[in-house]
Amino acid sequence: MHPSLRYTRHREYPLPKTPWVMQQTWAQLLFMHWRVDAEVMAAALPGGLEPDTCDGSAWIAVVPFTMRDVYPRYTTAVPWLSHFAELNVRTYVNVGGKPGVLFFSLDAANPIAVEIARGWYRLPYLNARMSLNEQEAGWIDYASRRTDNRGRAAELRVRYRPTGLAYRAHPGTLEWFLTERYCLYTLDARGRLMRGEIHHEQWPLQRAEAEVEVNTLAGAAGFALDGTRPELLHFVRGIDVACWPIEAA
Repeated sequence: MHPSLRYTRHREYPLPKTPWVMQQTWAQLLFMHWRVDAEVMAAALPGGLEPDTCDGSAWIAVVPFTMRDVYPRYTTAVPWLSHFAELNVRTYVNVGGKPGVLFFSLDAANPIAVEIARGWYRLPYLNARMSLNEQEAGWIDYASRRTDNRGRAAELRVRYRPTGLAYRAHPGTLEWFLTERYCLYTLDARGRLMRGEIHHEQWPLQRAEAEVEVNTLAGAAGFALDGTRPELLHFVRGIDVACWPIEAA
């Protein structure tokens, strides 16, 4: 059994009935969130999707972190493939009562993982040159520069750290809305909507602070947020994740 499957009461809908197929660990993660006008977000979404809103707004997030122990079920981690930095730009949708995440981009510092994810999961992964370094007093220095000509040039340089104890969000709060989501949505080569289920324990969130030097990720996705401070910041030390294959939504 995947360790996360011991904790399921926080889910808004049942686990998939089919077996999970991949293990991942997400670590040293920073959620940076901004409000976006719902009409602006609706115009940016593919396939007729509508934004999921809270407090009258759609939301966009830039999320730097590192991937560890990434490997298919019944196998083990491979050092040169199973651990790499990642960075995504995401928003929120709800299809058929299943709230989920839609990615505008996912940058990663592993060319093999990028091509596997683009082929198997139809996700907009892009190659990038990235670094993540832990400094004194809990600070993490994170840098990413996109190197893939399949996406617009984009860069992030940010310094961040947690500032409080870990806690769990409560249902009905904005933090719950932004983080407690257990599937992703994407489109296949024919433009059909696909869903990929995931599971993990409830997020152990910590308040965070960040010093953003450069952030052109949202601008590359078509949102004029560059240079503005995030409205919300949350840090996660680490979480184990079980993943299922994508299927028609």
